[in-house]
Amino acid sequence: CLLTGGSVTNSEETPAKEKAKVYDSNEIEKPARRQPNIYTSLKEIKADFLEKNKEDYSTSTTQSRSKSLYQSGTGKQSQPLAKNDGESQSGFHKGQTLLLVLLISVPLLYVLLSGIPSPPYGASNRAAEVLQTFRARMKELKNTYQSQDPNVWRRAHVFLEKHLNASHVHLEPAILLFTAGREAEKALRCLSNEIADAFAFSQNATTIQIDGVDKAVLDSDAVKLEVDNELSSGFSKGKKVAVVHRFELLPAGSTLIFYKYCDHENAAFKDVALLLTVLLDEQSLRKSLTFQEVEEKVRDFLWAKFTSSDVPSSYNGMDTDKLSGLWSRISHLVLPVWPEKGLPLEGCT
Repeated sequence: CLLTGGSVTNSEETPAKEKAKVYDSNEIEKPARRQPNIYTSLKEIKADFLEKNKEDYSTSTTQSRSKSLYQSGTGKQSQPLAKNDGESQSGFHKGQTLLLVLLISVPLLYVLLSGIPSPPYGASNRAAEVLQTFRARMKELKNTYQSQDPNVWRRAHVFLEKHLNASHVHLEPAILLFTAGREAEKALRCLSNEIADAFAFSQNATTIQIDGVDKAVLDSDAVKLEVDNELSSGFSKGKKVAVVHRFELLPAGSTLIFYKYCDHENAAFKDVALLLTVLLDEQSLRKSLTFQEVEEKVRDFLWAKFTSSDVPSSYNGMDTDKLSGLWSRISHLVLPVWPEKGLPLEGCT
């Protein structure tokens, strides 16, 4: 260095610079190494992921297929067992339900029955007394009026007793029509009164009396109003039976008021009885007549009596259609009455 005239500094710097260059070259070469490509890495990761999913899918598919095959194979074998188990469970549940219903319904039924008031002893005893009283009075009448047909007594007795029986609901009034020939006029009046009184007496009631003889010459509308007032007032006050004597003598139009009291469904009073009497123009009735023949004889007599009379042709007048409706209401039970020899001149008994 000295010989060449170079500075020591330069000669000393050369190794340092070289070293520095080497260091710098190393630093420069370091980034020159191949860096991983991000896009390539992502593609590789995606490929690995798809490959892994493909393997998992194939594995799961194989397992699910084998599982379904196993279930289908074993399901057929276990189906009868499952069915039997279902039936046994169903029967068990039904038994539980039935037991539960019984446990609930029995106490509830007991509570309901205990809560329903039973008929008072006095009421049931009173109903029995009514029937006993009526039977006793009818027995006395049968012994008094011994000339009457036994079937008449039986039919009248059963018909009225059924109406007195408290166990039967009163849907309509009891309607009886008694008829007789001229020779049995007194027996007709007395017997109808006696039976009506027996019916009323058994219920501690009285009888309504209507006589067609007293109304025969009156105006039809006036008679209709009078009969309506007498029946309505009497039944409203507690009377239980009405006797209409000589029904055939009432003005024809006035008899239509009995639509109101003898209707099958819409009668004004349903817990009552009405006894009608019809005295025929014949002197006597043959005892050989059947009940059906007696009924037809009364029907023909009233047809001739009401439709041939001189009545005004107004709304209140009688015609064939109105008479048909009236007859269907008053002909529930038509009974003949025969003459009685032992009746006194005055009164009935």
